[in-house]
Amino acid sequence: MHASFVPVIGLEVHVQLSTASKLFCRCSTAFGAPANTQVCPVCLGLPGALPVLNRRALEFALRLGLAMGAEIDTHCRFDRKHYFYPDLPKGYQITQYERPLCRGGSLEFEMDGTVRAVRLRRAHLEEDAGRSVHAEAYVGQDETLVDLNRCGVPLVEVVTEPDLHSPQEAVSFVAELRRVVRALGICDGQMERGSLRCDANVSVRGVHEPADEVHTELKNLNSLRSLQHALAAEVKRQIDLRQQGEQVAHETLAWDSVQHQLVALREKESAHDYRYFPEPDLPPVRISKRWLGRLRRELPELPLARKRRLQRLYALPGVRAQMLVDEPGLADYFEEVAGLVGSPGLVCNWVTGEVVRIAGELGVSVAEFPVAASVLAQLLMRVKEGLLSDYEARQLLRNSLSTGRPLGQVLAEQRPPATPQEVAKAIAEVLTEHEELLARFRQGKEELLHFFLGQALKRLGGKAPPRQVMAQLREMLAGPEPRAASGDSEGSA
Repeated sequence: MHASFVPVIGLEVHVQLSTASKLFCRCSTAFGAPANTQVCPVCLGLPGALPVLNRRALEFALRLGLAMGAEIDTHCRFDRKHYFYPDLPKGYQITQYERPLCRGGSLEFEMDGTVRAVRLRRAHLEEDAGRSVHAEAYVGQDETLVDLNRCGVPLVEVVTEPDLHSPQEAVSFVAELRRVVRALGICDGQMERGSLRCDANVSVRGVHEPADEVHTELKNLNSLRSLQHALAAEVKRQIDLRQQGEQVAHETLAWDSVQHQLVALREKESAHDYRYFPEPDLPPVRISKRWLGRLRRELPELPLARKRRLQRLYALPGVRAQMLVDEPGLADYFEEVAGLVGSPGLVCNWVTGEVVRIAGELGVSVAEFPVAASVLAQLLMRVKEGLLSDYEARQLLRNSLSTGRPLGQVLAEQRPPATPQEVAKAIAEVLTEHEELLARFRQGKEELLHFFLGQALKRLGGKAPPRQVMAQLREMLAGPEPRAASGDSEGSA
């Protein structure tokens, strides 16, 4: 960034809510259906069709507002936002303008080890538009196809104040918001599917200039990489124009991720261009304090707060704690296993390593992981106690999954560990059988210690951890010479 200029960035993040049906009708929201098969008269805007608000979508939006500390408008309403585009069949979008569901609040995020906060201007419910398809292989070069399956899918639009001052800050904020909506269970956060999309309002000002209005808007940034690159390119473009004494046009741009460049779309609209007015087919929404109180009590611990607690309580490195809170359900699984095993470092390495890896190979979430936390705890207890090496435990887990035999059953069938008396007997037998080597050991051939250890472990058949056998072996070698395991006693009257 140029030392003479400060970027000023505000974001509008569209969070697609994970409801089974659309915002104002019963059409499915499932991803990947054939084009134009999940539509009805309501989401197509046919004459006489009336919308009915999806209560589940409203609940999800309230969860997000409460999590961000926003003020909830208990008498909010919907509005019509008019614009004309091929993928908007009604010619207007049902949204909230004058009376949004949520106002104010903030969201903390972490960047370079420092916690920062971004103020939120508003968050409101609205329906999504359809999708114009240009780039797929089956679309002609000069052709655009329209898929209306997405029309009416519920969104929450989160609008920030212009509190961000670098592309990396913006990326860190969106990444944290993504963690929050996934932790709340209201959005899957799959940006590549369009579940989380971002628009950015960007301007630059001199370091001694007052804050200016936003000059440009970047539309539909659907990955953190695109957000980073588009903002960096736009900030550089505006600084270059300012240095050349030119004005920055008030316009809307798109990011071409293939050509890696910004593309001007149109002059930037203002609110009066959309001709907002109250939605006549929907009554105002009234939200009871009792419902709000229940939703507030049910809020989970937010990811950043949980990360700090995991670091403090379990002495985990920041990177590992972040991995645990990044994946929904992973921190719950870790804490359940760690509560049974102790040794949080060992458990964390397994959960963020082997568990995540196997879940990815199986194509399941942590919630669907086939080994219960209590069963994995049994396995890790044996690693902790030295009854199994880390490698042996991993092989046991993978063999259990590949053969379909429950891990708990495999562990139950294993022989019980050897007692200290059984270990001492095995060591005594080994030393008695190798008296010549024992004599050489006592003459200084200390490398024979590992030979004795290996022979004792072999005799015990894996029933005792190497650490325990080694400790008892050293203790016995430091004492009187061992006698044979059986035989007559010396001397008698």
